[in-house]
Amino acid sequence: MKAIITVVGKDTVGILAKVSTACADSNVNIVEVTQSVLKDMFAMTMMVEIDKDSIGLDALREKLEKVGEETATKIHVMHEDIFNSMHRL
Repeated sequence: MKAIITVVGKDTVGILAKVSTACADSNVNIVEVTQSVLKDMFAMTMMVEIDKDSIGLDALREKLEKVGEETATKIHVMHEDIFNSMHRL
């Protein structure tokens, strides 16, 4: 299963590292990533693969919410199908 992770917040050192470390620790493979910094705002979108040996979607969501609290960012995790449905309108 693929999922989309979005991260938005004030740019600080280590946001990408903390999110990618949380994914790696959960056996979640990062397929694609794009990030940008506009003035002092950080924005990142990741496509990840969650397979049967990985953490579940809900557990990953909870883990990344904690990373969001640590980095003062807002992190959303959603199934790829939901993301695609939202952007077809």
